[in-house]
Amino acid sequence: MSASTKVPVSELPDLLLPAFVDTLIMVGIVMTIVVLVGIPLGAVLHNLAPGGLFENPVLHTPLSWTVSVGRSLPFLILMASIMPFTRFITGTNIGIPAAVVPMSLAGIAFFTRIVENSLRSVPPSVVAVARASGGSNAQIIRTAQLSEAVPSIIGGLTINTIAMIEYSAIAGTIGAGGIGYVAVTYGYQRFDHTVMIATIVILVATVAVVQLVGDALVRFTTPHSRARVAA
Repeated sequence: MSASTKVPVSELPDLLLPAFVDTLIMVGIVMTIVVLVGIPLGAVLHNLAPGGLFENPVLHTPLSWTVSVGRSLPFLILMASIMPFTRFITGTNIGIPAAVVPMSLAGIAFFTRIVENSLRSVPPSVVAVARASGGSNAQIIRTAQLSEAVPSIIGGLTINTIAMIEYSAIAGTIGAGGIGYVAVTYGYQRFDHTVMIATIVILVATVAVVQLVGDALVRFTTPHSRARVAA
């Protein structure tokens, strides 16, 4: 590969900054969808299970299996297998819109299970007190189950966000834009090691920041941590 085809170091910011913004937009849109769908779906799944507020095995079993299937498929296979559906929804199989569809489906399946498992950790006594006070199912879910599970849900949300950053890099293979697209197009296909290293550094730094923020939020929302801060 001729050196003339490589990106000059001075031009790296012009190449990487727009790609980084595309990655943030992609992940931001996906995580908004994931939270809006995953939290209520996880709460419903938990409460349809035996011992839940409105247990219903007939509904719980197929819903749980659907979530499990969504979690079990490798993202690249999921992305390729639903391309007709993606084109139907977005009108295209390339670009950020085409990446948002499979990323959202994968993220929702993952986060739904995280929310379900987080709600399982809520002590039954908390739910019993809420029931005794005459709260409706919706009130119990909101004020007892979800509020008690906030630290665990935030921890899971952090993991999910990091996974979506990784998936956004994979989505670069379908021309979705972002850091992954730059890494594949410039770093891999053109054998430009400088670009490849730069994209790796950006991805690692982004993941580290997300993890730090997530850990801080978990500590802040954990009751005994709040008590120490107040003291």
